[in-house]
Amino acid sequence: MTSPTEVPGESPSAVTGLGRSLSDQLDGAHVAVVGLGRTGRAVVDALATLGARIHVFDSRESSIEMLHTPVASAAVADAEATAAALAQSPARLLIVSPGVPATGPVLRGAAAAGIETWSEVELAWRIQQDSSRPHIPWLTVTGTDGKTTTVSMLSAILTAQGLTAPAVGNIGTPVIEAVLAGSADALAVELSSFQLHTTRTLAPLASACLNLAADHLDWHGGLEAYAQDKARVYHRTRLAAIYNLADAATEDMVRQADVVEGCRAIGFTLAAPGLGQVGMVEDLLVDRAFHAERRSSGVELATTADLAHLAPGRRAQNLPAHLLADALAAAALARAAGVDPEAVASGLRAYSPGAHRIVTVAEADGVTWVDDSKATNPHSAEAALTSLPRGTGVWICGGDTKGAQFFDLVRTVRPHLRGAVVIGKDQNDILAALEREAPGLALTRVSDGSAEQVSAAAVEAAGAMARSGDTVILAPACASWDQFTSYAQRGDLFAACARAYTQGDGARDTDASGDQEQL
Repeated sequence: MTSPTEVPGESPSAVTGLGRSLSDQLDGAHVAVVGLGRTGRAVVDALATLGARIHVFDSRESSIEMLHTPVASAAVADAEATAAALAQSPARLLIVSPGVPATGPVLRGAAAAGIETWSEVELAWRIQQDSSRPHIPWLTVTGTDGKTTTVSMLSAILTAQGLTAPAVGNIGTPVIEAVLAGSADALAVELSSFQLHTTRTLAPLASACLNLAADHLDWHGGLEAYAQDKARVYHRTRLAAIYNLADAATEDMVRQADVVEGCRAIGFTLAAPGLGQVGMVEDLLVDRAFHAERRSSGVELATTADLAHLAPGRRAQNLPAHLLADALAAAALARAAGVDPEAVASGLRAYSPGAHRIVTVAEADGVTWVDDSKATNPHSAEAALTSLPRGTGVWICGGDTKGAQFFDLVRTVRPHLRGAVVIGKDQNDILAALEREAPGLALTRVSDGSAEQVSAAAVEAAGAMARSGDTVILAPACASWDQFTSYAQRGDLFAACARAYTQGDGARDTDASGDQEQL
C-alpha cells in the first residue's frame, strides 16, 4: 500500500507533505483556481478556510464579480493568458474547473512550470480524509453514458436504507459542498473524465465504469487518453470494482487497475449472473456477488416492475436495456456498501428520473412523446432508440455534432424507426448517414430558426408521421449549443410543444414555426 498522499506510479506531491494535516500543508500556501462557476466558487471558499493565499482566473468579468471571498489576486484572462500568468505566479498548486481541457495551454503550462494540479474532487477527498469523519464511504461512477441515472438511483437506494447519501459531483452539486456540510453518511459521486484527469489520491469504497464510447476526444486529445482517464475511477478502490460484462473495455480497466489488496471485481449483466456478478433472471434483478450463499444461489434485489415508471408509456415491457443496466450497477454499488436487498427495490421505485432523460411528457391517440434531450452523443441515442419496438420510433435528431459520425448509429437504429425529423444548423452529417443507411425512411428537415420555432416545427412534423402505438422521441445524438442555450432548454421546449400538440392547441403560435421540408 502507498501512503495516503502518494499515487502509485506518480511522483510525490510538490505541495503536500507526509504526516501533516491538509490545513498545515495549505496554510499560507499560494494556490491558483481556474474557473469560477459554482464548483470554482466552492473551491475558493474551502481554500479560504484552510488559510491558503488564493489567485483566481476566469475568462469572464461577471464570474470574478460573483466571488465574495477575499482573494490574493484575480484576473480576467483567456487560456493562453492564464497559462502565461501561472508560469509567473508564486502558486505551486492549481485547482481547475472540469472545463479546462487536458490538451489546452493551462494544464500544459502548469506542468511545464512544475505546478501540481488537482480537481475539485481531489481537494474534497483530501478535506474528507483530514476531517473528523474520514471513514465516510465514497461510491464513484463514471462512463460515457448513464452516469447521472446510476448515481441518482444509487442515492435513492442508499436513502431507502436510511442513510443520508446525496448524489454529488458531475451531477450538479460539487462534492466539496457535501464534504464541508459534514452531514452525509455516504456519497454517491458522479465523475466525468474531466474530473478524473486531475484526481490523484481518491480511494473509493466501490467504483464503476458503466461503458466506454468515443466522446470528448477533442478535450482529451484522443480515445486512448479518454479511456485512461475513465479508468482512473478504479484507482485505489478498496472493496468492489464494478464493470459491465457487455463492454470489454470496462473489464480491461478493472484487470489493469491498481486497487487495494482484497478488492473484488464485480460484473453486471443483462443475462443470468454468474458467481461474483449481478444480473437478470427473467424479470428479476439478482445478486450473486454480495450475499453469503452466492456460490449456490442468488438473492432477489428488485423486479422490472420496480422500474416501470421509467419506461416510455410507463410500461415495463418498454423498459430500455440501458436503464436496466444502470439499475444493476447502482444495485451493485449499494450492495458493496452493505445495503439490504429490500432497500434496493424500494430505492428504485422511489427514484425519479432526472429531467430530459427518457421522460414521457405527453400521451395522446396512442402516441407516446418522450424527452431524451440529454442523449447528446450517438451512444446514448442508440441506447434509447433500440429499446423501442421495431418500426415504431419517430426520431427527432440533430444539433451540434461535436465531430461525431452517425453511420453506425443510423444503421443500428433503422429497424426501430418509422421516420426521422432532423434539426440543427448544420444537418449534413446526420442527413448523409440517413441517406446511406436508411434509404426510404420518412424524413423531414426543419430549417434553422429560433429555439421556439425549431421545437414547434419538429413536433408538428413528428406528429404528422406518428401512428397509434408509436413513440416520438427527442434523442438528438448531438449537443444543443447550435440552436439552444442547453439540452435542458431543448427538452423543455420539446415538452411544451408536445403537450400543446396533443391537447389540440397545435405545436406553435402564429408565425412561430420554422420551415419544414419533407425529403
